[in-house]
Amino acid sequence: MGAGKSTIGEEVARQSGRPFVDLDREIERRHGAIAALFESSEPTFRRSEEQLAAQVLSATRPGVIALGGGAVLSERTRRLLREHAFTVWIDVEIGEAWNRVRGGDRPLARDETSFRRLFEEERRPLYDSTSDDVASSVEDVLLAALQIRVARGQLAELRLPESSALIADEHVLGLQPLPLQPQEVHRVPRGEAAKTPAVLERLWRELELGRDGTIVAYGGGSTTDVAGLAAATYLRGVRWLAVPTTLLGQVDAAIGGKTAIDLSAGKNLVGAIHYPAAVVSDPDVLATLTEAQRREGLAEVVKTGLLAERPLWELDDDAMIRATASFKAAVCLGDPFDRGRRAILNLGHTFAHALEAAAGYEGLMHGNAVALGLLAALRLSGRSTDVVEDVLGPRPVAVDRDRAWAALGRDKKAGLVLLGDDGPRWDVRLPDSEVRRALDELIAD
Repeated sequence: MGAGKSTIGEEVARQSGRPFVDLDREIERRHGAIAALFESSEPTFRRSEEQLAAQVLSATRPGVIALGGGAVLSERTRRLLREHAFTVWIDVEIGEAWNRVRGGDRPLARDETSFRRLFEEERRPLYDSTSDDVASSVEDVLLAALQIRVARGQLAELRLPESSALIADEHVLGLQPLPLQPQEVHRVPRGEAAKTPAVLERLWRELELGRDGTIVAYGGGSTTDVAGLAAATYLRGVRWLAVPTTLLGQVDAAIGGKTAIDLSAGKNLVGAIHYPAAVVSDPDVLATLTEAQRREGLAEVVKTGLLAERPLWELDDDAMIRATASFKAAVCLGDPFDRGRRAILNLGHTFAHALEAAAGYEGLMHGNAVALGLLAALRLSGRSTDVVEDVLGPRPVAVDRDRAWAALGRDKKAGLVLLGDDGPRWDVRLPDSEVRRALDELIAD
């Protein structure tokens, strides 16, 4: 009671685009005031609570559910939570919870001594055994739902699964070796050179894991892309962990399960959606990044800030990573297999991918391409480009215009992502002449 489950749950649902059910509100809608029901017969109230919990936990459409504080007293409800839900314990200091509920009409919040005893002796053990994770804010819940852990120092304490294979950027492995390495270590080139059919085929041949094994991806976004695709396809799919070592990886590339390699015809044309079991993001590893590498990640931060309408790039690193990652987590939770709103995450990327393909994936860093793509998207949206120019400072690149236009044609068929007055829009169709003009402005003479 008083933890804030309803407030947090409602906002998590809003951000993720999932339906929200507050169990207590639904009981009151169907049966009347909870205080009166409880006073009349607690067993009758608990039966109604259990039945309604079973109904909402068995729904086919994923949602966000705020349970009453005593709902987990039911063994049936606890079983359904284990089978059908990812359960988060909203943990607040007991004194704060008491101050929120004191003086109200809650039957079990009449005096502080019994309130504390109820929590410590009866509820806490059940919350602890039932929950999959613990959180205290909306951001915490969104990160927990995709098992994204952002914390300094955790890389030094990382413990790998017993049966695991490490797929690592060879440069990162030399620069920041993991404290413990599994028997299988597979090195891949840095950058887009890792995302080729030849590298993927080599990984398939070298891997010796069984189906119960875990692939650990250690490196930037290109490493997590190819390692994730290897995990999605090897033995028809094995578990994997993402340990991103770049800002780009921690705020974007390692989140959401999209894995892919490039083909000569375009970027990310062969891939699968295969969510990692966890994403371990340690901001400490970013200390070795060059300014250019940091700007790679900042491009995705600016993109996300434009979508969220928040200046995320102004936050300190830890807060920036958490806020950017939680926004993407929310979008992915609402559209886990990229069939709708998740397309907004491609803001600027249609143009970026075209420029990268025209450059032959050499000499043009992904972040610079995204920054240029954001300029085009903002111009076509009728928005100012000041933020992109001030924070990222992109300059036109020298690539073949016709080759870039041909590459853009493949992505353009799915429409563009632009910013409207009521938020981001996707699958936007514009005349070819407008799109070509926007692309040409990104290319140096």
